[in-house]
Amino acid sequence: MQFFIASDHAGFTLKGSIFGILEQMGHKVVDLGPMDAERVDYPDFANSLCQKVLENEGSFGILICGSGIGMSIAANRHKGIRAALCNEPYSASMSRAHNDANVLCLGARVIGIGMVESILKNFCEGVFEGGRHTCRIGKLH
Repeated sequence: MQFFIASDHAGFTLKGSIFGILEQMGHKVVDLGPMDAERVDYPDFANSLCQKVLENEGSFGILICGSGIGMSIAANRHKGIRAALCNEPYSASMSRAHNDANVLCLGARVIGIGMVESILKNFCEGVFEGGRHTCRIGKLH
């Protein structure tokens, strides 16, 4: 799988850990910034990442901020993006199975690295079930 990853200043440290985890899982990861922990505006990074996901069919995104909420709101403003804020593995699985999520949002101040590993595993292994969910996804656009 190909992932684009971005954060704001609050998610910068966790972003580095996630980058490494995804690479160890065998995924291609592109870091869209920021490249340091200086204060930045999360919508700028969410917008950049969403554009990349939309331009690269079949790719996924991961956005990290303090709570995950701001990134989720910013990402879901883009037509074709289905961003899911997940704080535990079940939501990550369901975001793929029922919502065909293409962007995972995480809150660096909410979850620890152990939970992040489980969330990433479930998100990566998740598969969209289609069927009745396809019609529902269509209604989002």
